[in-house]
Amino acid sequence: MPAFASLRSYGWSSARQDIVAGLTVATVAVPQAMAYALIAGLPPEYGLYTAIVMTAVGALFDSSKQLINGPTNAISIALLSAIGTIADPQMKLQAAVLLAFLVGSIQIIISLLRLGDLTRYISSSVIVGFTAGASVLLVLDQLKNLFGFAAVGAAHDHFLERVYGSLTRGGSIHWPTVYVGFGTIALMLILGYIKRKINWKLFPELLFGVVIAAGLSFWLDLQSSGVAIIGAIPAKLPSLHAPNFNPEMMRDLSSSALAIALLGLLEAVAMAKAIAAETHQKLDLNQQCLSEGVANVAGSLFSCFPGSGSLTRSAINQQAGAASQWSGVISAFAVAVIMLVFAPYAMFIPRAALAGILIVTAARMIKIDTIARHARATRFDAVLVAVTALAAIVVSVEFCVLIGVILSFLLVVPRIGKMHLTEFVVAPQGHVHERLPHDEVVCPGILIFGLEGEMFFGSSTSLEEHLQTIEGRIDAQTEVVILRLKRARNPDAVGLGILDAFIKRIRARNVHVLVCGVRSDFATALEKTGIDEHLESDAIFLEQPVRQTSTMLALEHAHRLLVASRHECPFRMQPVRPSEPAQLPEHSLDFEV
Repeated sequence: MPAFASLRSYGWSSARQDIVAGLTVATVAVPQAMAYALIAGLPPEYGLYTAIVMTAVGALFDSSKQLINGPTNAISIALLSAIGTIADPQMKLQAAVLLAFLVGSIQIIISLLRLGDLTRYISSSVIVGFTAGASVLLVLDQLKNLFGFAAVGAAHDHFLERVYGSLTRGGSIHWPTVYVGFGTIALMLILGYIKRKINWKLFPELLFGVVIAAGLSFWLDLQSSGVAIIGAIPAKLPSLHAPNFNPEMMRDLSSSALAIALLGLLEAVAMAKAIAAETHQKLDLNQQCLSEGVANVAGSLFSCFPGSGSLTRSAINQQAGAASQWSGVISAFAVAVIMLVFAPYAMFIPRAALAGILIVTAARMIKIDTIARHARATRFDAVLVAVTALAAIVVSVEFCVLIGVILSFLLVVPRIGKMHLTEFVVAPQGHVHERLPHDEVVCPGILIFGLEGEMFFGSSTSLEEHLQTIEGRIDAQTEVVILRLKRARNPDAVGLGILDAFIKRIRARNVHVLVCGVRSDFATALEKTGIDEHLESDAIFLEQPVRQTSTMLALEHAHRLLVASRHECPFRMQPVRPSEPAQLPEHSLDFEV
């Protein structure tokens, strides 16, 4: 587990940073967890259970050092869409817990099949569109709590029908509830202004808002005025309890489980990448998928609903200076202590106050500049944002996620289904650069080509075309063909078969074939398929930590082959050691090998 691996270099300084960050995150996690449980239509204590178990387990397995798992806004809205049609509260809770198990199982399978890297092909426009649509749903869902309307409509009715029914037939406006709700919105805006004014990014305005609302509710006895409160929260930790594996319920929840699993991975991976970009840490996306899956499955054993990587709490964790995954464990422990000590006082929190907090949160989720940037970028992005946002509002959140993912793959497959070929030339000074129209071939005995793209069955046509182009460039003077494969990714049986046939044809023409920039996974594939046996010894040059070194090593070997065959070449290669960088002139091509 990555968290335990970090202990090898763990010290008091790291521990101090993690303690501060963990406690800071806990102050935000408590009010968020209760609010997100209410979004899903569940008692608030189950949000706290999720913030304890999922956060702790996820932290132990996370590839990202600062990512915080647990209940999230997006997942809770998706959960509401999935179980909102279940009328019985106990059955609804069982469905939520079972969903956590199903979601986690799907995510674990994705990790074991090493499909985590596929998340990079799902456009961020899906998340942008989903967030916009989900924010609208969140506001609509909380209007009844904000105005004191009764919930109206059958459980099987569409979400928008239930909202309309509550607003038109849910009774008259309850003004004390309205005052509390809009007062909380005003309070959150004031606290947000203070936070920006004092430039304190870690200012816990959510916690302040909840504490002030609960204090005023108790002091003014708002419950006697008809203001609904969240009620008693048990001061106890979750106990071990297996989900209810009802076959009919599992069948009904299967599509929702797939949608929530994908949404959770997208949310977690997006935040983990954002953190990694700032901290320069290396991410293992398959490990991150495993972390999400294990956290959800473990959570289902302790009455938790599905969760994911939290954007808000992860950002706070990073800003607070978290040094390792242990900050998440500390945060979970702090939430547990807060729940045991302060649960009796949380019962006075008005539902209208939480509704106000959630509405402010939803408004902050809608980032107009981000939506505009994606809409203006390409028609591809504009369509994804519009379709996913409308699908979330008009159809369902699960459908929104699935259609967004499907559209992403449908739109990206034609792009990744094409490989790119680049020809390089050896300059008189001995360096290598991309061949330009006016470049002359200094050493006609050596041809250098680079293949770039996904080398799988979907790109087989373009791969064959490019290899035929290379064959067409071979003439009587050609002695060696060097193939740069650094940027040829994910080879499958079809792609490898095409490459093997090409190598055999070239070797049959008495031309040497060298491959360079070969990554370890590609080299393993060459060995397992026997392609390496169709190459000469010393014809495979693995990627090197220093750029261009692998190419220069292959070029040096090609020069020796030319000398051995008494072929003239006007430049003289200087020996290159794998540990040394190849010397590049100022204007030569800067590419990886």
